[in-house]
Amino acid sequence: MITKIKNFLGEVKVELQKASWPWDPKEKGFRRYKELSDSTVVVVISMILLGGCV
Repeated sequence: MITKIKNFLGEVKVELQKASWPWDPKEKGFRRYKELSDSTVVVVISMILLGGCV
């Protein structure tokens, strides 16, 4: 049971390293999350517009 959990967590770690994350690890401070915050603003504005239409 323990070996299955270790194998699972190892596979999760490998897959998460393959993922493309919405921040730049080279930047410092809040500039690091620019893509993430821009995407969030787009989603919030879209939700407001769709909510106004419905």
